[in-house]
Amino acid sequence: MADNLPSEFDVVVIGTGLPESIIASACSRSGQRVLHVDSRSYYGGNWASFSFSGLLSWIKENQEKTDVREDGEDWRKLILKTEEAISLNKQDNTIQHVEDVCYACQDLAEDVKEAGALPKLPAFEASDTREAAQESEKESLPVQSQSLGTENCEISPESVTCNDPESMTERKDAEMTSERENLCDAASDQSALETGKTENVSTAEAAALKPKKITYTQIVKEGRRFNIDLISKLLYSQGLLIDLLTKSNVSRYAEFKNVTRILAFQEGRVEQVPCSRADVFNSKQLTMVEKRMLMKFLTFCLDYEQHPEEYQDYKERKFSEYLKTQKLTSNLQHFILHSISMVSEADSGTIDGLKATKHFLQCLGRYGNTPFLFPLYGQGEIPQCFCRMCAVFGGIYCLRHSVQCLVVDKESGRCKALIDHFGQRISANYFVVEDSYLSEKTCTNVCYRQISRAVLITDQSVLKTDSDQQISILTVPPVERGQPAVRIIELCSSTMTCMRNTYLVHFTCSSTKTAKEDLEPVVQKLFSLNAETERESENGGGLEKPRVLWAVYFNMRDSSGIDRNSYDTLPSNVYVCSGPDCALGNDYAVKQAETLFQEMFPKEEFCPPPPNPEDIIYDGDGTQPEDPGFSSSSNAKTEPSPEESSDGDSCKVSEEHHEE
Repeated sequence: MADNLPSEFDVVVIGTGLPESIIASACSRSGQRVLHVDSRSYYGGNWASFSFSGLLSWIKENQEKTDVREDGEDWRKLILKTEEAISLNKQDNTIQHVEDVCYACQDLAEDVKEAGALPKLPAFEASDTREAAQESEKESLPVQSQSLGTENCEISPESVTCNDPESMTERKDAEMTSERENLCDAASDQSALETGKTENVSTAEAAALKPKKITYTQIVKEGRRFNIDLISKLLYSQGLLIDLLTKSNVSRYAEFKNVTRILAFQEGRVEQVPCSRADVFNSKQLTMVEKRMLMKFLTFCLDYEQHPEEYQDYKERKFSEYLKTQKLTSNLQHFILHSISMVSEADSGTIDGLKATKHFLQCLGRYGNTPFLFPLYGQGEIPQCFCRMCAVFGGIYCLRHSVQCLVVDKESGRCKALIDHFGQRISANYFVVEDSYLSEKTCTNVCYRQISRAVLITDQSVLKTDSDQQISILTVPPVERGQPAVRIIELCSSTMTCMRNTYLVHFTCSSTKTAKEDLEPVVQKLFSLNAETERESENGGGLEKPRVLWAVYFNMRDSSGIDRNSYDTLPSNVYVCSGPDCALGNDYAVKQAETLFQEMFPKEEFCPPPPNPEDIIYDGDGTQPEDPGFSSSSNAKTEPSPEESSDGDSCKVSEEHHEE
């Protein structure tokens, strides 16, 4: 593929994270010739999602980092005397302190393999990081993406097969395997029900209440049912990313589910937070007086700008201090601070808190009873959606394609080309580079923050209810002053991110120490890390904690908010994209992508609506094309899978506002 690459492009994008993918799609959509490359074997960079075996390969790769040797200095011969080279990193150094722990029964046989995996690839070993990562790339691109507008769209392999044509076929095989296993599971469940009729009723009920024992072997076998995000985020229904998805019609490449509940952790207990008006008045946690207090304050927050006299004296003070001056109980203050506004108790001012609360309330009811959406198959689907759009409009994609250096003209100071690992010189007008590709020399004066992350596979929900298909967000406030709050997102199997009878739990906070030191104390508050001994000891003393089956901890670099001038000797036509930040939403990535695009092409529209095919074929008078797929008329919808239809929470993202 590299031998056949054109030697000239308008824009070259290095890295396939979310902001880079948005920029690539915007450039391609505006008619620019785009080359999009990544030295990794998978899309998304630190925004990626992995199957279980893919994540194990990623863990091993980051635990066993070795110095990458130069492939030789032959490429330096391509640099002219009037040019100089800016070397790029050959190895990703954004992940540190990776530690994985298995708490489930490890009855693992050597011949156990992932269902649907290629015969030659071990399901749980990572002897060849390159091949294992290649497998994770193949499974990360679904064959069929259901529309979130009003039409169904199946992406042809030709639109994204600049890397591996067989990748789409393998994903189809995996989904066919998944469907067959679902049928087997359903048949097995039905058989068990019929058999259970002859047994003692009380015994059957006790068995039903007891969670199924999950072993490590089962997790490995069902590894392809997992889609584990490296960074954990949600989409605000009125956020910039949803607006961009609907405006550009990229939403047709993905599908989302509503977050079903917002939880709070208070006095050692997890409880559900009422969000909407109906939730508030139906809540049994609040007294009638508290309900009226809460509704009055939330109504004020919706138009707080119209009443500056109410908060004028507290503009320079913290939001937590302002809440204490309102007629709110400590219980309501906790809900508002940690579960509605979700701002830092120690750092956020009154205006920030009021703005966050208003944004939360404005997002309610657009697509569901909470403000948040989660993409099926994980956060890693979103960068791939924009990559598909770029490919549809002519962008060229190359994974496993590293870049040796950028070539800078000494006289003008502008970057004029790059040299890849094949020694090919590729010229372009603009270069967009992910921060992790910049060398230590370029980043000498850059001060990075860190994000602490943990991912758990558990056997029960953190708050059990009648339905086991819940998507939850929980904020655990800091124990000590100055410590960060910990955000927890719990995903069920209907999100297509974990196997049945398990939950995927993401922990995120700003780093103060290593990820395990930051997050394990919170994990121990909510979950049981030991096996049956701890569970038995708790049976006599109260509620049973969910059990952790497997966990991984790691620190990720937060390169958001870095000033461009911090980078040393960066040419004016080279633009740097940051990795994921610690915020819950994706607004920073969208703002950054739009800002950089406008700097390159100030006269072009950023990700405009797609043209109407009928206008292209028949309409020659220059009429503004209509945006297909966003009308309020009824449209045919694809049938959800049995697992999705069980809770009815999957939704189509469009410009319509759905009723609560």
